[in-house]
Amino acid sequence: MGLCASSQSLNTAPLSTKLIASPLTIKVIHSEGKLQELKHPTRASFIKIQNPNCFLCSLESMSVGMCVPQVSDDEELQLGQIYFLLPLSQAHKPLFLSDLCALAAKASSALGNATVDLCSSGASRGFFR
Repeated sequence: MGLCASSQSLNTAPLSTKLIASPLTIKVIHSEGKLQELKHPTRASFIKIQNPNCFLCSLESMSVGMCVPQVSDDEELQLGQIYFLLPLSQAHKPLFLSDLCALAAKASSALGNATVDLCSSGASRGFFR
């Protein structure tokens, strides 16, 4: 998947293992680190309407040095995939390795939390600082 970073951790399971642990849901990781899981295929517009100052991107489409491709409103989000909800202010900026590492840390933390929000909205803070 391409998300690799070196750090010391008590949990030695690789990030890629954590990221593909539950193929039965769509995972949306909000910029503040909240995990939203959807149990049924859903159009991207459903998430974007709830979060008008943000855009969706797929984990699979991210590349260092490139602008993050936005998921189109009419695209159906796929079960088993991970998406990030990022501030619109970051939509046309290239992704740096440090940004990708920060997203990987957010994903790892969000996926490790016991409480999961199945249907809420609202990313309001900026992500890349």
